[in-house]
Amino acid sequence: MSVAPRGKPKPNFGDDDSQTPILHVDMDSFFASVEVLLNPDLKGRPVIVGGTGNRGVVTAATYEARAYGVRAGMPIGRARSLCSGAVFIQGRHDVYAEYSGRVMKVLRSLSPRVEPISIDEAFMDVGGARRQLGSPVRVAYLVRAKIKDEVGLPASVGVASTKSVAKIASAHAKPDGLLLVPADRTIEFLHPLPIGALWGVGRKTGEVLQTRGVDTIGQLANTPVQVLTGWLGAASAHALHALAWGRDTRPVGEREREKSISMERTFPQNVTSREELAAFVLAAAHDCAHRLRSIGMLAWTVTVKVRDGEFNTVSRSKTLLAPTDVGREVAETAEVLVDAIRFPKGGVRLAGVGVSSLVEDGDAIPMLLDDNPKVRATELAMDAAQARFGIGAIRPASLLKPQDLDGENHGSIGR
Repeated sequence: MSVAPRGKPKPNFGDDDSQTPILHVDMDSFFASVEVLLNPDLKGRPVIVGGTGNRGVVTAATYEARAYGVRAGMPIGRARSLCSGAVFIQGRHDVYAEYSGRVMKVLRSLSPRVEPISIDEAFMDVGGARRQLGSPVRVAYLVRAKIKDEVGLPASVGVASTKSVAKIASAHAKPDGLLLVPADRTIEFLHPLPIGALWGVGRKTGEVLQTRGVDTIGQLANTPVQVLTGWLGAASAHALHALAWGRDTRPVGEREREKSISMERTFPQNVTSREELAAFVLAAAHDCAHRLRSIGMLAWTVTVKVRDGEFNTVSRSKTLLAPTDVGREVAETAEVLVDAIRFPKGGVRLAGVGVSSLVEDGDAIPMLLDDNPKVRATELAMDAAQARFGIGAIRPASLLKPQDLDGENHGSIGR
């Protein structure tokens, strides 16, 4: 979810898309939109994803919540004070990852040149699709329609001649819209915008520029590079100056494979029992393993993190004898690591499980003689069930709660 300042650009810069092959697709309030999709009763209500207590930060908010001033990155306590009537939801990364995969599948069905840059946004180069699918704007409309029809979620798309301009354009297309910036109108679009809208200008860089009277992209563009170098350093000065003039030669391409995968949670109240902590560790381990399998990777190293109420953090890692994508194996190692950490007297505020040192499944890798292929086969079956019926349709038996057994039926798998 973009949080960059947007200013007030002209709503229409023309319809010449002959030199604008780059699309930036950005899902609208992605996490919150997924929650509304899964629970239609939330439609039209202010929904805030990030936690149900006063800890943690906002990771997504519907536009109804944003109307109260709620923004991504804001402390949950602050969001609650601004919009006390909102529905607060604990984030579910496994669910959002599933929907992200569906969105990326749609994009790749329309172009071989897709570059995901986060769980909810990606670039596309559709320059080679004109003969088969039509012009870039036509493809952009098709992207939005297919995501809506096949995934059920809204998306905004920016169409431009470069990646940086397309990314800014998609922010101005929100919510659920499309904005074309023709190549010859790039400067007209960029220069009136606030400096924070430029890709690469974060909070600290923005403060440095604004204290020196540079408030807009146009002012940055007209500041000599030598002067910018003195403020920001040579590399940043040259890069930002080029972007301010709409120059960006970076091609759209697949990004480097993930180097690590993790899941962590700040608990609404400190966890005070090892049993409750162990339940989270098990769930997090299976989440990491599921995500490994979804991208065809194996992990050599398992890491756990525990933070107490005083914000003291302890991490432990272990390298396995052979890489794995099996949740049971990740969980067993994580549980040993957590058990070796002294349980905080005041309880656990935050815990996490991660896997790293990733290698592609199918590479020449050592296998343990006592590996049980049935365990992995069972987890692959669990993946298939989740893909068909949704995340949570099947899970380890030890994660089932009493109400799950008394009420709605759920699949389970022994551990």
